[in-house]
Amino acid sequence: MVRRQLRRDQVVKFFSKQPPALIGMEACGSAHYWGRELSGLGHAPRLMPAAYVKAYLKRGKNDARDAEASCEAVCRPTMRFVTIKSVEQQCGRAIERARDLLVRRRTQHANAIRGMLYEMGLTASKGAGGIATLLQRIESADTAIPPALLQALAPLARQWRAADAEVAALDKQILALVRENPAARRLMTIPGVGPLTAHAVVAAIGDGRQFSTARDFAAWVGLTRFNHDTGGKVQLTGRISKAGDRGLRKLLVLGASSWLRQVRAPGRTTYPAGSAWIRGVLARRPVRVAVVAQAAKTARIVWAVLTSGEAYRAPAA
Repeated sequence: MVRRQLRRDQVVKFFSKQPPALIGMEACGSAHYWGRELSGLGHAPRLMPAAYVKAYLKRGKNDARDAEASCEAVCRPTMRFVTIKSVEQQCGRAIERARDLLVRRRTQHANAIRGMLYEMGLTASKGAGGIATLLQRIESADTAIPPALLQALAPLARQWRAADAEVAALDKQILALVRENPAARRLMTIPGVGPLTAHAVVAAIGDGRQFSTARDFAAWVGLTRFNHDTGGKVQLTGRISKAGDRGLRKLLVLGASSWLRQVRAPGRTTYPAGSAWIRGVLARRPVRVAVVAQAAKTARIVWAVLTSGEAYRAPAA
């Protein structure tokens, strides 16, 4: 009916004059913002993963063909849509990304400091205690460190301190947000789910009702096995798909690893802290496989707790 190219400042003006309509868009940068704006104008915007829209693209890529592919894809009955995030959810996601960036920068500074001092025969233990010892030696101008090397290490030490302080501040902010959110507090009752994971889940999927089953959420996180079916034969590989949100999947795996470390504490001949299912997995499979299996199960429990509105209940012995 109409083909028109719109500049960014013309979008709201154009759609404000149109009757309510179904609008298909790729879930790309700023798509959630435009989804909220168009919803406020009475339209029904639908965000679609770009990979799903790609199947309807003809020949070479340009703006007009992208729009045509989006128009075709949004009308398909089997198309999957991305839930439009609220401003609060996007702010929560921004906090997670900022913290992850600062943690990686802090780790880079720590590795650089360790490497430079290692060349001089100065070492320290692993973890925060070891880097704290090295920072103390740098800041006190230890005579074992050559003065020329101190000039290179001093700014790295200051940046490590600054990044560590920023990470601690964001941790306090995340903890305060979790305490104010009832859904996040319920998620923290699940073994292996802490404040970071609870905050990330709520910021990513809200109430989780866009997923019809627990397995759908686990598949979205990328914790289900990769399948390659053909000719009526079901073929499941030994690896997970690793699709979807990488950061959320990492938090779930780290939480499962931390919890199983307590389950497998030295001196225990059995696993009294874990369920019968995880004890069976640990008995017949490698520990890393058990960690990923527990993370997948935790994802399913997370969805059940979110959608039911109830706290976690441990399985009966």
